[in-house]
Amino acid sequence: MATNVVAAGGADGPREEPRDERPPERPQPSRAASGPGFFTIYKKGQGYWTRMGTLAGAAVLGLMLAYTIYDRVPTFFTRDPQYGRRVAIGVAGGFFVLYSLLFWHLTNKPANVDVLVATDSEMKKVNWTSRKELIGSTKVVIFFMFLIATLLFVLDRIIGALMYFIGVLRDPWWGGGG
Repeated sequence: MATNVVAAGGADGPREEPRDERPPERPQPSRAASGPGFFTIYKKGQGYWTRMGTLAGAAVLGLMLAYTIYDRVPTFFTRDPQYGRRVAIGVAGGFFVLYSLLFWHLTNKPANVDVLVATDSEMKKVNWTSRKELIGSTKVVIFFMFLIATLLFVLDRIIGALMYFIGVLRDPWWGGGG
């Protein structure tokens, strides 16, 4: 094995200068001049299901708001209801387009995308229960719900009878009065 290292104090041969192993620097393009366009997706392919869930929730909210606008705007046009409906369609459609553009902008901001991607990666780490465990846990919850309801019912009747016997209540819960 040959090396280019020369021992200290030895002048056995010509001495080589150390070479710079770094690649030459390339000029960096200006971000301001050629930044990403409006319709590019930041970190495409990451956090897919979290983004789709966010999209579904925002779409439902946007459609409900657009329908509410469509439903309420014609009330301002009492003289011509047909004109009011046409205006309502335009206003609701315009709202939904602006809402969609705002949603697109907000869900492609790097800080928001990083939250969605991190949420998606954390959801993949969750240890989901099996169907058998879920059914067993549900049975335990239902059993204790009925147990506590029965206990509260019995205590309520006992305390009600006690209140009747000490004179706080005028009518007993078991009948009479009326």
